[in-house]
Amino acid sequence: MVDIRYQYKSALRRIYAEDAVAMDEEQRKRKGLPFTVEEAQERLQRYLSRIPYKLTKMRYSSFCRYFGHLKRLGWVEETGKTEPSGIQDLYPPAPSRVYYRLTEAGKRATLAEVSNPLRLLYPEYDAAYFKEKRRDRRYYRKK
Repeated sequence: MVDIRYQYKSALRRIYAEDAVAMDEEQRKRKGLPFTVEEAQERLQRYLSRIPYKLTKMRYSSFCRYFGHLKRLGWVEETGKTEPSGIQDLYPPAPSRVYYRLTEAGKRATLAEVSNPLRLLYPEYDAAYFKEKRRDRRYYRKK
C-alpha cells in the first residue's frame, strides 16, 4: 500500500503541475506567444520541483482506510505474489510486500463510486440522511 499511495500522490502532484503549465500557456496564448515543447517541459519540471509532497491532502492512515473500503467492495484483489519488504532485512517479523490488481468490478466503477465508496458500503447513510442530520442542528448563541 505504501507504493500505491506514493504513486497516487505523485500522480496528483503531476496533475497540479500540468494544470499550472496549462494556465501559463493560456496566458501566453492570449499575448500571442505560445510555449514551445521544450519550454513547456521545462516549466513542468519547474512546477514539479516546487510543489511539496504534502500538498496533496491524503495521509497514510486515510489511504489505508480508503484502500480497505476498495478491498471490501471487491474492486481490488491480491495477486498472490509476495516478496520480502525492505524492513525485513533488519527486522525479520515484518510483513511481506503484497501485490494487488484491479478486478473487473473495480474497472467498471464510476468516478462517483470511486470517490466515495462508503455510499456503496453503507447505503442507509445517503444524502437525505445527512441533510436530516444537518437540519436537526441548531446554531444559536447562548444568552
